Amino acid sequence: MTFEEFVAARLPSLLRQATMFAGDRYVAEDVVQDVLVKAQSQWARIGALDLPEAYVRRMIINEFVSVRRRLAARMRREQVAPPAPVRDGADAVAEYDALVRLIRQLPPRQRIVIALRYLEDMADGDIAALLGIGLGTVRSQAARALTTLRGVLGAPEAEALTAPEAEVLAAVPFDATNLEER
Repeated sequence: MTFEEFVAARLPSLLRQATMFAGDRYVAEDVVQDVLVKAQSQWARIGALDLPEAYVRRMIINEFVSVRRRLAARMRREQVAPPAPVRDGADAVAEYDALVRLIRQLPPRQRIVIALRYLEDMADGDIAALLGIGLGTVRSQAARALTTLRGVLGAPEAEALTAPEAEVLAAVPFDATNLEER
């Protein structure tokens, strides 16, 4: 029996058993997934056993006990030191919105090049091929766009920009020496 056949046939049963142990379906799914990843790498040995399912079930029990130990230890640590505050992602949304508003000020070709280069993480050669223009044109459009965006910060109206806009522009990578590398 191959590993894939074993998983297809026994996964529901393994998940039921793990859910009974954990009392939480999501913890059980995590435990079973971790065990199956380990079992797959050793399947030649496990599959040759008389009862590979019993072995995998024992692995699930061992993993569950291990997970419980890790959770208990983490809970003890959290009681000693409060957990770090969780970011809700609002800052990232605000930064992205600020970046989009600044990019909208660019001419269409510059806007497309900047979006493809920095938001889609495409190489200049790929952008040139996609747009049907030369590599030098892509680089010059990107340089002009970045100069324009940086100019927004240097202009008197730059004081009207919000802090996220200024941070986003400061984070836009640009180094004239690296133009040939992209």
